[in-house]
Amino acid sequence: MLKKFFSKNNDKAEMSFFDHLEDLRWHIVRSVLAIVAFSIFGFLYTQEILDNVIFGPTNASFPSYRALCAIGHFFNLGDTLCITPVPVTFLNYKMVGQIMLQFKLAFIIGFVCSFPYIFWEFWRFVKPALKEKELQGARGVIFWVSFQFFLGIFFAYFLMAPFTINFLASYTITDKAVNQFFIDDYFDLMSQIVLGMGLLFELPVLVFFLTKFGLITPKFLRSYRRHAVVVILILAAVITPPDLIDQLIVFTPLYLLYEISIFISKKAMRDRENKEQSVEIEEWS
Repeated sequence: MLKKFFSKNNDKAEMSFFDHLEDLRWHIVRSVLAIVAFSIFGFLYTQEILDNVIFGPTNASFPSYRALCAIGHFFNLGDTLCITPVPVTFLNYKMVGQIMLQFKLAFIIGFVCSFPYIFWEFWRFVKPALKEKELQGARGVIFWVSFQFFLGIFFAYFLMAPFTINFLASYTITDKAVNQFFIDDYFDLMSQIVLGMGLLFELPVLVFFLTKFGLITPKFLRSYRRHAVVVILILAAVITPPDLIDQLIVFTPLYLLYEISIFISKKAMRDRENKEQSVEIEEWS
């Protein structure tokens, strides 16, 4: 059965350039159909998603606020950690503003929900070009890529977004100006934070497979640690508003992800070397 599987992979890898394009086209078509299918759900339930999910951090009943308050009471800190969200008024300034918002929301819901399937289609396209050893080292790739993506989304939504929104909503430099926000700006900020962190949390998985394929090493990651710190600081500044607290909230987990990536790369490197040594022993024996 393994021979049949790998012979099928080899046949697919030897397809002509136009055959590959045709194959890629169908992978893209199926991915788009998956996005459309989930987008229909987002389009039909726009109000419920907006009120309970997108505008969730503006509600006093948001789970993060209740959890922080409970933690404060558990450690006898009183209401120190309790957060009351700042009342926010959203404005729509375009005739087609709410219609376009509905379509944008539907698309993002479709993309997020279909992300595992989209990556599965991508993996099906790439897999025939990989060698047997590389395929063995890539076991569980769909699960881990999806897991890290949703982990980043949950982190951003439940931790980053509440602090960012409350900071921006309460920040004033004069009493003569009232904070009122366009609904598009709020939605774009939420999307930028949540999707950005979802993609950035893929770093450990990416490092693992790049190490497995011999493209990077732990030594390389350690030698460029200072460069990585600068890049992460820039990313934190781009993703979050220009305030130190929110940038630290983004920087800290990303830097920890980089350090974890070094550890994962070290382990993947050791496993790869052990397999290479075992192959050499089998060849000599």
